Amino acid sequence: MEESDSRQVAIVGRPNVGKSALFNRLAGRNIAIVHDQPGITRDRISAVSLRGAEPFTIWDTGGIGGHGETELLREVRSAADAAMREADVILFIVDAQQGLTPIDQELARLLRRSKRPVLLVANKIDHPKHEDLDLEFQRLGFESVPISAAHGRGIDSLVQAIEERFPRSEVGDHGSEVRDQTVLPLSLAIVGRPNVGKSSLINAILSDRRTIVSHLPGTTRDAVDIAYRRGAEEFVLIDTAGIRPRGKHSTSVEVFSVMRSERTIRRAALCVLVIDATMGVTAQDKKIAALMQKAHKPSILVVNKWDLVKPERGAKTTLAELINETRERLFFLPYANLEIVVLPSFAAGSSAGSRQAKTQN
Repeated sequence: MEESDSRQVAIVGRPNVGKSALFNRLAGRNIAIVHDQPGITRDRISAVSLRGAEPFTIWDTGGIGGHGETELLREVRSAADAAMREADVILFIVDAQQGLTPIDQELARLLRRSKRPVLLVANKIDHPKHEDLDLEFQRLGFESVPISAAHGRGIDSLVQAIEERFPRSEVGDHGSEVRDQTVLPLSLAIVGRPNVGKSSLINAILSDRRTIVSHLPGTTRDAVDIAYRRGAEEFVLIDTAGIRPRGKHSTSVEVFSVMRSERTIRRAALCVLVIDATMGVTAQDKKIAALMQKAHKPSILVVNKWDLVKPERGAKTTLAELINETRERLFFLPYANLEIVVLPSFAAGSSAGSRQAKTQN
């Protein structure tokens, strides 16, 4: 996988200390979901921050630590570890109101071994009278910066401290020129119902387990922006939460996730609708496709899991029927390319990319 050459900043910490709020503050817009329920952020989310003299890429990660070590928690820990390995600067965020916890201490030991510049960000210093709350964390051995991510307090000082720890840039004092000349990459939104293979498709493109792939529906809650370069072309792949019918939402977080997915369709330059071949085009698929049409978006239809429906005999006939049925049910998207794919299994160590069974323009 090739990525942008911009400087990398990873935000790490235990659950519910304000990582996503800080990410949104540095990004200058609400990208990550901010909620008082721990464990909301699961994937790594990236965005470019223009707060400093030069742009830099920030990564929000899932909270490290917590009870148990389920498969999904291991995936979150792995994604956070990867962000720390690739970062030029690590922001270790703690909750100054709650004080130092055993998980904070364990994370500090982990970060000392990372051999990366680490800034300890004492969050929730909402008032000058709270500034002494970060003194307890000085025993961890990192320089600390008191902030309030929710209110924007101390963010300028944090950005300055981040820039002081970046490797020297050849651009020097011409950061404003770089910013003015930045060409926005093409953004592709990967959308669809839950558990149809959206994250697997992105991982296949990236040759990397960048997004978390789980058999549990609803694993992706945020719209995850992933920078990707192929040759000289730069892209942003946007993995989205599965869009369910509104009546089946179980929590307020899921409602917000679906709203974010719908908004992602409107901001993307191109939409890729992933459909489960074992179920065909469902009523919900048609509703999602209608959102794409309403937003006037160029579109690609990807029918996944062909390997689960491919018969031992008559495969060509079955494939033609699948293509025709898909076209008929999504007749209002006649301009969309249609791809039938089998995504590789990363667990089996398959090579990157998708095995394409058929393409019909």
